[in-house]
Amino acid sequence: MTALLEQVGEMIGKMNRSEKAQVLQWVVSDLGDAFPGIESRPDVCGGDPCVVRTRIPVWTLVQARHLGVTESDLLKAYPALNAEDLAEAWAYYRTHRADIEAQISVNEQA
Repeated sequence: MTALLEQVGEMIGKMNRSEKAQVLQWVVSDLGDAFPGIESRPDVCGGDPCVVRTRIPVWTLVQARHLGVTESDLLKAYPALNAEDLAEAWAYYRTHRADIEAQISVNEQA
């Protein structure tokens, strides 16, 4: 455990139940938009959200799905992906629909 985590543990030990609940709400709120299978890095695909371990942008998968490509076909076309990756991509899309649609639009014009 890092020194910072040890300090946090000590601080939590000194809190009452109400304070702990508030901290928990802050942590949950901070993590609420987290998608562990999706990452955005400026040095990968121009910062577009991609499936981790790959350079496959979420917008590419969503666009393929819009065009009628099945999940089975996506998994065959992208052997680095698994079903969990696709589930993460679809969940990310549901939460960030406008951003992904904008990325699809930009890439259709390119």
